[in-house]
Amino acid sequence: MSVVHIKSELCRYLIIGGATTLVNYVLFLILCYLTPMGNSNTGITVANIISIFAAILFAYFANKHVVFKSQTSGIRELIYEMVRFIAARLSTMAIEVTGVFLIVSVAGREPFIGKMLVQILVVIGNYFISRYLVFRTSYQENQSDTSE
Repeated sequence: MSVVHIKSELCRYLIIGGATTLVNYVLFLILCYLTPMGNSNTGITVANIISIFAAILFAYFANKHVVFKSQTSGIRELIYEMVRFIAARLSTMAIEVTGVFLIVSVAGREPFIGKMLVQILVVIGNYFISRYLVFRTSYQENQSDTSE
């Protein structure tokens, strides 16, 4: 895989990551500040989980088609890839939910600040998980395409 390809992929990942983060934040802010969910720690946690799930679904399709250009042959392969992606994102979601809870409930910070701080670690982790665990078939195909 060439340096140019890696830089292009990272650029696309950052753009899609920004859009995914926007989906996550906008829904989180709507749920926290425009609904009664923002009135309790439990409500904030539920709002966080809902916003993360929406972002995960957006991120799967955007990463599959725009960032990693993953090709799947048939519904079975598509479902397998999606399950790997969702499982990986659920692991980082656990980190995000726990981190936001600790920052908001224990440290007493604003929900938005807590979410921003934790999101930095989550974005970095998600790239490596997506690249090397979820879309690895596309990665391996791209490796062999550039070595020929």
